Amino acid sequence: MQNHEALSLTAALLAAASDLTRRINDGVVARGFEGARPAHGFAFTRLAPDGATVTELAAHLGVTKQAASQLVDEIVQKGYAERRPHPGDARARLVVLTERGWACTRAAEEAAAEAVAAWADVIGEGEVRALCHQLGRIAPYGPIRPAW
Repeated sequence: MQNHEALSLTAALLAAASDLTRRINDGVVARGFEGARPAHGFAFTRLAPDGATVTELAAHLGVTKQAASQLVDEIVQKGYAERRPHPGDARARLVVLTERGWACTRAAEEAAAEAVAAWADVIGEGEVRALCHQLGRIAPYGPIRPAW
């Protein structure tokens, strides 16, 4: 593969990821979750299913503990999460999704399905499945982080 082809592929993948993030967030907002931001969704993936400490969330997002703490303050204020005593560490607090947080997560899943369905309208369902398979072979395993 030539350098210009690799650069074109890189640009296409980044554009698709950016568009997907926007479509999911737009779908979440359209489902009644005003003020939702993509950063919330990236945090929710770590908080589900069993919660996390601010330190664990910071590591997941690749940000400082202070930045993660500010994000937690925001999602708690919006009613998406709550702080609870940590069952294994009396000094720590566990951040867990509330029912509103879980509902927002379900809205994001629905919006993601709609976005992928739009891809299938363009390239066909079989090609989308093949794309999923191929990307699964090369995508690194681990947290999906926002591009701050």
